Parts: sequence; C-alpha cells; structure tokens
Amino acid sequence: MHDVDPSISIRLPRMPQAVVFDMDGLLFDTEALYRDAMLATAQSLDRHMPSSLYLSTIGLSGDATRHVLGRHFGPDLDLDQFWQLASERFHHLATTDLRLKPGVVEILGTLEDLSVPFAIATSSGHHDVERNLALHGLLKRFPVVVAHGDYQQGKPHPEPFLTAASRLGVSPAHCLALEDSHNGVRSASSAGMMTVMVPDLLAATEDVRDLCTGIAGDLHDVRNAVLLARGAHVAA
Repeated sequence: MHDVDPSISIRLPRMPQAVVFDMDGLLFDTEALYRDAMLATAQSLDRHMPSSLYLSTIGLSGDATRHVLGRHFGPDLDLDQFWQLASERFHHLATTDLRLKPGVVEILGTLEDLSVPFAIATSSGHHDVERNLALHGLLKRFPVVVAHGDYQQGKPHPEPFLTAASRLGVSPAHCLALEDSHNGVRSASSAGMMTVMVPDLLAATEDVRDLCTGIAGDLHDVRNAVLLARGAHVAA
C-alpha cells in the first residue's frame, strides 16, 4: 500500500508504462560537483570561468561541453590539460561527496512494486554511471542504461531517450522522462515522452515549462504523481 500526498500538483495524462531517468543532477548531486571541479580548475590555471558558462553546458555531452569551453577560453588554453585536471578533481569529489537526490530510493521502490520498468539516459559514460550506481548499491537495479557511446547525437537531440524507449520495448508516448536540465527536457520532449523537470542548478524557464508535463520539487513529487496516475488508471 502506498500513501499519496493529496497536495501534489503534477498530473500525468496517463499511467507511464516505463520511466526514463537522467542521471547527473537528477539521481545524484553530481552537477554541483562538476561545477566546483571546473571552476576550481579554471582558477588554478589563472582563468576566469563564470558560473553561467558551466550552467550553459548542463545536459550536454563531454564533446559538446569541450566545444563550449574552447569557444570561451580560446586557442591559447590547453583544453586537454584543463579537462584532465577538472576530471581528476571531479572523480575525487565523486568518491567522497557523492549524494543521492531526495526521493531516489522511494521512487525506485514504488516503480518496482508496480512492475514499471525504468532506465537511465545520460550524457555521461558507462564508467561514470557504474561508479555512481555502485557507490549507492543501485547497480543491479538499472539493467537498462543508455550512456555516451550508445547514440550518435546527444541531448538536446531526442536520440538518447528514443534509444532508451527502444531498449525498454515501450513506445515513447507511454514513457515518463525525468530531467533536471533544459537540454534534457528538450531531448525528452522532442522524443515524444511525458516530461517532468526536477530542477537542480537550473530553474525552469518559461519555454522549458511549455515542454513539460509538470515541474516537480523532487522525486517524492514524481512518485506521488505516478501513484495518482496509477489510481486513476485502476479506477478507469
């Protein structure tokens, strides 16, 4: 038996047959760690990197992020050195400070109880996904992971989410996509999925809101929305 918070404002148009999670900033508090690692690296190299620059890369692939950084810093910065130093800082932080976002354990348990399959669709690589999941004992709970290298075009292109839907064997229209970034929302929405944004470092802008089924405070809100949709589905 699952308790539902009656105050929840998100209303899904139908009960999802599958759920596709982003990873960074949604399941794990990694976006803040990436930000801190990049800003500290820029400072160590006597370069200015505004927080707004990092925010513009959220949801992008590594290659796309490097392109953005290259445009900002110019050709006189050794981008390979910057990337290596920032990666080392991030991996250190990830092994000591990586936290689950609120509601992760609860929503996974509910989806498993309801026999609703779920997957990850992320711009990160499989190694990063496996490390993060393993640190919190979640590795075996995500048999379907779509990561960098599994698609030709990354977010905001729909291919990562379309690939996840294909591997789950569920039509995109019957999938619920959960994202924290603007680029991720654009990717999921253009794939034709019910899309809920759970903001992390980026607030939901008006244009992003127009692409979403709803904006959640955290994954507890999403869990309640799924349970409400389940109740309506059973009643019908």
